Amino acid sequence: MRRLTLAQVRRAHIAAQGLAAPRPATAGMRHVRKAIDTMAVLQIDSVNVVERAHQLTIFSRIGPYDPDLLWRALRQREIFEYWAHMASFVPIADWPLWKHRMEHQKQHGWHSIHRLRKEAPGYIESVQRQVAERGPLTVSDLEEPGERRGPWWGWADGKHVLEWLFECGDLAVAERRNFTRYYDIAERVIPAVHREAPTVPAEEAYRTLLLRSAERMGVGSAKGLVDYFRLPITEGRRLVAALAKEGALVPVEVAGWDEPLFMHPGTRFPRSVEARALLNPFDPIVWFREHTERLYDFHYRVEIYVPAPKRNYGYYVFPFLLGDRLVARVDIKADRKAGVLQVPGAFLEDGHDPKRVARELAIELGEMARWLGLGDIAVGKKGDLAAPLAAALA
Repeated sequence: MRRLTLAQVRRAHIAAQGLAAPRPATAGMRHVRKAIDTMAVLQIDSVNVVERAHQLTIFSRIGPYDPDLLWRALRQREIFEYWAHMASFVPIADWPLWKHRMEHQKQHGWHSIHRLRKEAPGYIESVQRQVAERGPLTVSDLEEPGERRGPWWGWADGKHVLEWLFECGDLAVAERRNFTRYYDIAERVIPAVHREAPTVPAEEAYRTLLLRSAERMGVGSAKGLVDYFRLPITEGRRLVAALAKEGALVPVEVAGWDEPLFMHPGTRFPRSVEARALLNPFDPIVWFREHTERLYDFHYRVEIYVPAPKRNYGYYVFPFLLGDRLVARVDIKADRKAGVLQVPGAFLEDGHDPKRVARELAIELGEMARWLGLGDIAVGKKGDLAAPLAAALA
């Protein structure tokens, strides 16, 4: 069995995620496309404190770029939206890998869909007809969108139907405007070569996705490999064991890591990596918290939903990747009205040189401010890295 060090695995992880390569002088569509292909899945999130997570994840890999390139990739049908981790963008060629899930949803339905079929016969068909005749549209464009049910975030009946038809693959997201999904019939969104391709059976699809997980993680536990695409855990564990038995995955031992681990046979182990990136809370590097803690000795929790007095580090905190370590945490907010990138807090991880980290962090914050069109960076006083960072920026 191959034995690896944590440092080797960290470098493999960073390289597999596209964070070790030099950033282009001018980032264009091919760089956006390559970043998404490298990750295989790009999580979408609505929080806009700095910039939306999907844009931040790409920025971390290719530096300043035109955010509209992502929407152009969607409009040009190079990517599509589906529940592939959480709500995510994935390469358009992967549509057949998810058709088994679409067909399962269509066959079994949701509780709300069964209710509507009983209480409002013909309503689901009416929604589908409206999209076919007038799409792309959003729930508010429906003739009878229905009323929200339950708490303020509860969906109206029309939203339930649109989302169910989306999960079934009958509808697809044609575009997003101000983050709102606009649905259209799949025939007008997904190219026929992908839409009409044979359905990849569930087990075959899971095997393919698990191998992709291993390629993107470098080394991972069965639980971590399953989490990358949020596959069913029991079936996923069984298939990881089967892939290892067949030699498609390679069992490895990592010093200090006391659980079965696996790597893709093609995993590269660079001797060094010169990474420097601010990672948003929804970046694949920090998705699986157990992996982050084991590999980087970095205990990370998103504190967005924690009451302000109970937060340890701040509202929207970015781990700072430097070399092959997560060396700091930075609370960041874009004050667009004032034209300032606010840094309320900056915190150094144990064992790292504050001057070096502050210097590199100042460069990365400068890149981010430039990308966001903000003319200044203001550092608060919270955290042991705040003063060195302010000095480095000055």
